[in-house]
Amino acid sequence: MARIVMKFGGTSMAGTERIRRVANLVRAQAANGNEVAVVVSAMAGETDRLVNFCREANPLYDPAEYDVVVSSGEQVTSGLLALTLQAMGCKARSWLGWQLPVKTFSAHANARVGEIYAERLVESMQGGEIAVIPGFQGLSEEDRITTMGRGGSDTSAVAIAAAVEADRCDIYTDVDGVYTTDPRIVARARKLKYVTFEEMLELASVGAKVLQTRSVSLAMKRNVRLQVLSSFVGEGAPAADTLPGTMIVSEAEMDEIMEKENMERQTVTGIAHDKNEARVVLTRVPDRPGAVAEIFTPLGEAGINVDMIIQNVGRDKGETDVTFTVPKAELARAQALLEDRKDKIGFNRIITDAKVAKISVVGMGMKSHTGVAALMFKALADRGINVQAISTSEIKVSVLIDEDETELAVRVLHTAYGLDSDDAPVEVQGEVKA
Repeated sequence: MARIVMKFGGTSMAGTERIRRVANLVRAQAANGNEVAVVVSAMAGETDRLVNFCREANPLYDPAEYDVVVSSGEQVTSGLLALTLQAMGCKARSWLGWQLPVKTFSAHANARVGEIYAERLVESMQGGEIAVIPGFQGLSEEDRITTMGRGGSDTSAVAIAAAVEADRCDIYTDVDGVYTTDPRIVARARKLKYVTFEEMLELASVGAKVLQTRSVSLAMKRNVRLQVLSSFVGEGAPAADTLPGTMIVSEAEMDEIMEKENMERQTVTGIAHDKNEARVVLTRVPDRPGAVAEIFTPLGEAGINVDMIIQNVGRDKGETDVTFTVPKAELARAQALLEDRKDKIGFNRIITDAKVAKISVVGMGMKSHTGVAALMFKALADRGINVQAISTSEIKVSVLIDEDETELAVRVLHTAYGLDSDDAPVEVQGEVKA
């Protein structure tokens, strides 16, 4: 018998038929003798609808009241799932965020999980009751409802799994696992059986949309084993306990798995891409101490995330160019902020480009293998793809390229690092052949 937290996203909860499908998956886990808690998102599109109501009511809305409104979407789905399970003969009940409670730090609309008081929840699960919990919501220090930002239900699920000391947390989505890259771009992409927390964190941060970054970070910190799998499965699909998806584990557990299965870890685990980047170049910035701080301090204070940063070799006149990237949605705000500080910073002009994409190769094997970056640059150069910027970490190399070359770059790198599946369909001149 295991203790399992199951999390279902908005597409899985979109309507009574899909909720019934979810209930069948939950009932199957309980029927196997497992203790089960379920964390649910609002129905697909519901949170956007509620946000629009808030904006229509008051464009300068109070964040505390905003949280009261938008948290109601998950309350509805938790109640509906509990009702559906009861109709199937299961012992089930809903637990709202304030009933556990899930205590959070009181930053409304983007709260952080603090402490979860799970004693009553554990007692209920041990008694054979299925707990259905709305994700995304908690309770502030002032006893006000809080929400955890978009995608916060993943974080809720991981936090609850840690609090009840679950054997694993199953994240059900509309994909059946983590792939070496986006299978919509590369037909020969293959599903990974295991990925480390560090690799998943890097993949999530550079464009892979399977898991929210905060949830992976929390799972790594609390050592909560995650499994990513699809809720859209047929009657004869394998049960979650047979590992049909991808398991996210610690590096130590991965080493044990590799040794047990007599496998060598691949240098590169996956290729990710992100088209939500924009490039900013400030020309003729004074090449002196403090000049770069004058650029990035106000951006940080404005909450604008800066990613790749390059400072060119200084010019003869004591000047240099500084290149960096920001989220595409923040480009106009970043440009206006820097223009307002042009005299203080001392740059000549701003050059921007919103038609760029970030391509990243990620893998723990990079720690022990050389030449990973060189292979990336050569493979791209051989196909005439120009690299505009580069950033690296211990297990990641990212480059900035023209947005129109994104799909080509992903395919080229996937093949270059030997990630193509042998039994996947092969693309031949626009057709797919088995």
